[in-house]
Amino acid sequence: MNRLQQAAATSVAAVLVFSLAGCGGDSKGETEKDKDAKEGFSAAADLRTCSKNATAAPTPYGAGFPQHWPFPPQTTVFHIEDRGAAGTIASGVTRTPFKQVLAFMNKDVVGAGFKTESGETEEHDAEAEWEGNGYRGRWAIRESGTCAGETVVQVVSVRAAG
Repeated sequence: MNRLQQAAATSVAAVLVFSLAGCGGDSKGETEKDKDAKEGFSAAADLRTCSKNATAAPTPYGAGFPQHWPFPPQTTVFHIEDRGAAGTIASGVTRTPFKQVLAFMNKDVVGAGFKTESGETEEHDAEAEWEGNGYRGRWAIRESGTCAGETVVQVVSVRAAG
């Protein structure tokens, strides 16, 4: 991946992380860098969407997103945002509980050739950098704050250089 693609992927990953944050902060708890990043990027999608209200986005999701990316069972991908060289963000919601989605991301996504490079798991959310099948990016999942028992899934993807 060239430097421009790397910087773009990092920027999109920052959007993903900030848009999936479960709780807002105040300026006392945030660094200036955190505040600037939040103010500099818009959220990729309305993550309050519940499965019952989600309408599937048209497929395929574009050249910047792997056609065979596996989403967890019962996932409706309802928003696709193509940010050009910065990548494509797919946002979805599933009725599958968080722990089952996490297991799916760590087993089925990896089994489909999208190797996890690094990640972090907490009680109600998780995220990981990944690479595979000519793409790289980041996925993030979290328990929905508005839809009981549902899990929000976001994947950012950019074509890998080479």
